[in-house]
Amino acid sequence: MSVEVERKFLCNADTLKTLEEIGAVCVGQRQFPDQYFDTPKFDLTLRDVWLRKRKGCWELKCPATVDGTDETSGEQSKAAALCTRYKEITSLPEIQLRVKEVVKDVCEDRETETSSSQEDESWLGKMNLVCFAEFTTVRRSFTLEEEGVQIDLDHADFDYHVGEIEVLVPEGGDVQSALEKIERTARKLGLTGDQRVEGKMNVYLKRNHPEHYAKLLSEHIL
Repeated sequence: MSVEVERKFLCNADTLKTLEEIGAVCVGQRQFPDQYFDTPKFDLTLRDVWLRKRKGCWELKCPATVDGTDETSGEQSKAAALCTRYKEITSLPEIQLRVKEVVKDVCEDRETETSSSQEDESWLGKMNLVCFAEFTTVRRSFTLEEEGVQIDLDHADFDYHVGEIEVLVPEGGDVQSALEKIERTARKLGLTGDQRVEGKMNVYLKRNHPEHYAKLLSEHIL
């Protein structure tokens, strides 16, 4: 299991030129559909747990535990505040067990057996899970080898552009080092500002499901 440390940024027509100038290497472009699932009462997302099906494969993102020793100075704390940290789980049986633990009070059958088949989606109904968001993204990916970071430029089909600077850290690994790499890359890209940039999901919900968006805001999830 890994921890995804990520900072989002607004990208524009000049971003590609800047990436080229700082020596980033394009590693490809791909298009993928995303579907996100939750209970009708948002039991998962109100706990900052995000169940996603991407190109036929299940993924679960849940908050990584923050080690208080990570952020010792004001500058480090400021850099950390601009980033998100999530554990990313891709094993379907483990995903089902984690989800079941969160939604056990609303499951039709608490003892429902889990399945390792990507095609068998009967567990969704048994856990009262429905799709609440669906969109497609075109992504161009770059690497900056000297920093060990990946930079993605996303264009979602609801006409939203956003960039991401990402470092994957093994669980229990050095998150502070990842934050420093992201901060150095952000400076190379000329990023300024001290406010988090909205991700695709934030904007999608704001436009399409304002009630869900408002609940997540009130719980300080978004």
